[in-house]
Amino acid sequence: MQAWRASLLRFDADGTAVYDRDGLLVTAPGPQGWRVIVAAGDFATLAPRFAAVPLQHLPGRILAPGFIDLHVHYPQLDVIGSPAEGLLPWLEHYTFPAEARFANPEHATELAGLFLDELARHGVTTALAFSTSHPASVDALFSAARRRGLRLITGKCLQDRHSPEAVRDETEQSLLDTEALIQRWHGVDRLGYAITPRFAPSCSEAQLRGAGTLAARYPDVWIQSHVAENRDEIRWARALFPNSRSYLAIYDDHGLMRERAVYAHCIHFDADDRALMRQRHTAAAVCPTSNLFLGSGFFDFAAAAEAGFLHGLASDVGGGTSLSPFRTMLAAYEVAREGQTKPGVSLPATRLWWLHTAGAAAALGLAGVVGNLAPGCDADFIVLDPAATPLLARRSGQARSLEELLMALIVLGDDRAVVSVHVAGAQG
Repeated sequence: MQAWRASLLRFDADGTAVYDRDGLLVTAPGPQGWRVIVAAGDFATLAPRFAAVPLQHLPGRILAPGFIDLHVHYPQLDVIGSPAEGLLPWLEHYTFPAEARFANPEHATELAGLFLDELARHGVTTALAFSTSHPASVDALFSAARRRGLRLITGKCLQDRHSPEAVRDETEQSLLDTEALIQRWHGVDRLGYAITPRFAPSCSEAQLRGAGTLAARYPDVWIQSHVAENRDEIRWARALFPNSRSYLAIYDDHGLMRERAVYAHCIHFDADDRALMRQRHTAAAVCPTSNLFLGSGFFDFAAAAEAGFLHGLASDVGGGTSLSPFRTMLAAYEVAREGQTKPGVSLPATRLWWLHTAGAAAALGLAGVVGNLAPGCDADFIVLDPAATPLLARRSGQARSLEELLMALIVLGDDRAVVSVHVAGAQG
């Protein structure tokens, strides 16, 4: 066993934040071979029970769950901050040329390592990531994540039309490659596979049907794609699939909406779309920095809460402008103020933090596994310094509540506030 004494940020089953100002976190090897949390709570209460356990005391520090990024493109690190008029020109001029380079396994391996290093630097311990259409890109990222002991989910992009030749795949072979990758990687250590249609316009009817067949054959894998991000994209999707009620319904019509399905953006929804998300137990990955940078629109947090469908936060790098959860949470706060079909809301800091940790875990179907400091969870946690910079120290020192403390970190924090990252109990 190992123990840490510091302040603890954790969440009850209903999403309520719990803050132990003087807390104790205890981990031990779990049945699957990596460390799990066996106790978390008030130090004075737990200390007698674990008096013999080696203790690391971290005064002035906060132990918090590792962040979860619900949607990120590891092949797009090289195009962060690329200017474009909107989503579709951005894909054409920057994204597809960058992704074409991943046919080279050496390039994929280099970027996979940099990507995971950057996630760790920002305190992200679980990610649902896009690879490219090249199977070698998937192998590279899974191999790098396995060496680090990470919980990581990714998959090969399916895109057999309306894509440049260098990233376009062939329908039947793309499905064979996907199944081979599932069998090679899914469930190995802490890795999971995601069936990954890039977005409906990039996929033929046959490819989407095949993806749905694979999803039915492998019900414990994930599904990820994009939907309703940009109005031009929506018009394009509706023209290509005129028999579907909406853009979102295209995926449902092909068997691609269920638990463990996560769709990025979900901005331009109507009430029927939101009801469908709830009925299918499908989750939205909200990508505020990307949506702001590409001018796509504003996710409607109030309408999503009213409809009751799962959603969590994501960086969406490289359309997103930073891998930092602090930047993402701040952008989400600002986007929520805008609203769309409903008046804007002021999201509490504790809610923003939940959406990037325990709430994101629930969106992935991994509640009680990651995203929290609760007994039975994997020991993925970060050590935060609320005095990492002079201004942050001054503001945090004046915080009168947990809400004020967490909002100070959201607004003023960055990677300097992340002192260390522990993956399955091991410091990275």
